[in-house]
Amino acid sequence: MAYAEPLAPADTPTRGASSSRVRLRVRSADGATRWVEHLDVTEAEAVRRALAQGSKVLTIEHMSNAAAARGGSRFALLLFSQELLALLDAGLNLTEALSTLHAKERQPLVREVLAQILHALREGRNFSDVLSAMPQHFPEVYAATVRAAERTGDMRQALARFIAYQSQFDTIRKKLISAAIYPVMLLAVGGFVALFLLGYVVPRFSAVYESSGREMPWLSSLLLSFGKAIHGHWQVALLGLVLVGVSAIWALSRPQGRAALMNTFLRLPWFAGKASEFRQARFYRAVSLLLASGIALPRAMGMVTGLLGPAEQLRLAQARLAVEQGQSLSTALLAVGLANPVAESLIKVGERSGQLADMLERTARFQDDDFARWVDWASKLIEPILMAVMGIVIGAIVVLMYMPIFDLAGSLQ
Repeated sequence: MAYAEPLAPADTPTRGASSSRVRLRVRSADGATRWVEHLDVTEAEAVRRALAQGSKVLTIEHMSNAAAARGGSRFALLLFSQELLALLDAGLNLTEALSTLHAKERQPLVREVLAQILHALREGRNFSDVLSAMPQHFPEVYAATVRAAERTGDMRQALARFIAYQSQFDTIRKKLISAAIYPVMLLAVGGFVALFLLGYVVPRFSAVYESSGREMPWLSSLLLSFGKAIHGHWQVALLGLVLVGVSAIWALSRPQGRAALMNTFLRLPWFAGKASEFRQARFYRAVSLLLASGIALPRAMGMVTGLLGPAEQLRLAQARLAVEQGQSLSTALLAVGLANPVAESLIKVGERSGQLADMLERTARFQDDDFARWVDWASKLIEPILMAVMGIVIGAIVVLMYMPIFDLAGSLQ
């Protein structure tokens, strides 16, 4: 896949602020060169973050969100890895397995990616080098795992480790999506019922009350006036509702819209701490994957920086520097707030036993289980709260509609 023409290095003046994806090729303090992607930031902000982590920016590539979506979001890396592993287990070599996948594929994007990989392999390039040249499809963790497997000759084991790593993340993501479906549907149905009452039922009650000539309670009068306004200008109300719905769908269909909504959601006090724990679990699992592939700890820590938030990335840079200076991983992570007591204890056991990769995986699994329990608990708590709120709103509308009838009945008695 052809990339955008590389721009000038970091000391060149950047473009104006734009909302897009920026990819930096940086050299970290240990001399390792890697690609780092930033979504919805300007080039100046991306460069500032890289410099704050002690990295030197070598190349900047700018890609619009539309191009990024065409490039990376539709390549199913987990499915590709599972199918490749199945073919390798069947006895095919790498080129034969990739050729088979290319022959059976029907999606144009995937066929194009596989064709480029096959062409590069037939030219004599290493598989890992080919993957590193396509960071929009293959993350650095994946390419590094494959590169380590090429040295050891155990490609199948490396793919199996990555599949396990990605499957755990997909399991948690599916749990989050399934937990969010019911509240969203509840809000949509409740909102529709409230609008139906305000725009259709309330105006008919208003005509009855006006014919009676009696003075109505202030809140009921306000509700009836609002309902009459909606009924009298229903075209405008409908147009506004459609515009709001289309705008919401359009915003959520774009990566920057989803990212902005997710960032706003995760800043809420109740969710910020759990979001941080979820990112840390991904960090532990990725470092475990790289260590199991034979990559040195400081380099592995630098390669998975993008899995953490901006503030956590700065703290990770401090922890990495401490590890390079001779501190243990558990001490370094605890000092910068990237490890809780459970993680510290498990990592210390791994350091003493020489099984650090296994203990990091256990740490990630422990935090994933805790996060899954929290999601179940939060979903069970949010659902009745939303039902109570919608019941109060709809009940208030009904009560305010019937209050004049109650007054009239009392006067007749």
